[in-house]
Amino acid sequence: MREKKSEPTLSPIPENLVLGLPVHCIDDYLGCLLSRLNAGVGAHVVTLNAEMVMQGQKDLVLAEIIRQAELVVPDGAGVVLHLRLKGKSVRRCPGIELAESLLCQAPKQNSQNLVFFYGGKPGVAMKAAETWQQKVPELAIACQHGYLSLTEEKELLHTMAQLQPRLIFVSLGVPRQEFWIAEHKHICPQAIWIGIGGTFDIWTGVKERAPVWFCNNSLEWLYRLYQEPWRWRRMLALPQFAWKTLMDIKF
Repeated sequence: MREKKSEPTLSPIPENLVLGLPVHCIDDYLGCLLSRLNAGVGAHVVTLNAEMVMQGQKDLVLAEIIRQAELVVPDGAGVVLHLRLKGKSVRRCPGIELAESLLCQAPKQNSQNLVFFYGGKPGVAMKAAETWQQKVPELAIACQHGYLSLTEEKELLHTMAQLQPRLIFVSLGVPRQEFWIAEHKHICPQAIWIGIGGTFDIWTGVKERAPVWFCNNSLEWLYRLYQEPWRWRRMLALPQFAWKTLMDIKF
């Protein structure tokens, strides 16, 4: 009689708190997710920044979703600074770079891994998929834009349940993408689900990512404000986060 193989046990991930929300501080986020992918253990990945932290202060449902996520990475410079002021050794892990690394490395781990792009305006997810299939021909990518009726969304969920993609990138904006992932991740329990905001727009050239100098000096938010000045109201969360950080840190 054939022995049943035991499922691999993954080590717990150490976490720290930023204004009550967890951040997992590890050396190799990519390696962590690739190991889960190989083990068939799904994960909801949250890329946390200061703006999302402040939204979580007001929205208890969002805060609980972040707490329940299997991996919360320090995407924003404010989150990294908060942790460093607490004496934690942590480096920033931009969500777009983590997503790109996964797309490059996943086919090397398992040629059967299917990727799903969901969200963005009509045509953007498809163009992003075409761009990545040219970069990494081994990738198999299915896609769907984010402007769906309730009936179309039900059809999407049915399709995803049949396909069982292993990497799912959701571009619906914060916090909608976090709510959507939390509600539907059970349909693909072995998948890595990541909310990636406007990343499809950057991959397709609709928008530009901040130049390296801005990224290296924690000023990506300023370049984004330059590109999208209508975001100024949302950026008011940054000084609020800074003030709460000063109140939270005990020097």
